[in-house]
Amino acid sequence: QVQLVESGGGSVQAGGSLSLSCTAPGFNSETCGIQWYRQAAGKQREWVSSISNDGSTSYVGSVEGRFAFSRDAVQGTVYLQMNSLKPEDTAMYSCKPRIVRGECSEYTWGRGTQVTVSS
Repeated sequence: QVQLVESGGGSVQAGGSLSLSCTAPGFNSETCGIQWYRQAAGKQREWVSSISNDGSTSYVGSVEGRFAFSRDAVQGTVYLQMNSLKPEDTAMYSCKPRIVRGECSEYTWGRGTQVTVSS
């Protein structure tokens, strides 16, 4: 399987923004969709957001209204735009395909990208 690669994490102050991407050679986010999860130190991994192959999106309540998906029409990359970041958003963010059959089954979890939000 091909590991997805997350990027865009970093350290920001509360209220700041970051934009995460989830890519891999040949990975078609329009076909496979994307799910984002995060895991804070000492806590269980939690689902954060999803974009389906039909473009529909969903978010966990704690990020609703602050996080949103966007797509680069030229490169076809899907970004998770994270605005108004809070210290409680600090975590390792990882992505996986939403659809796990067909060509999408070739791809698996990335190693994650760290997001750190300071107060």
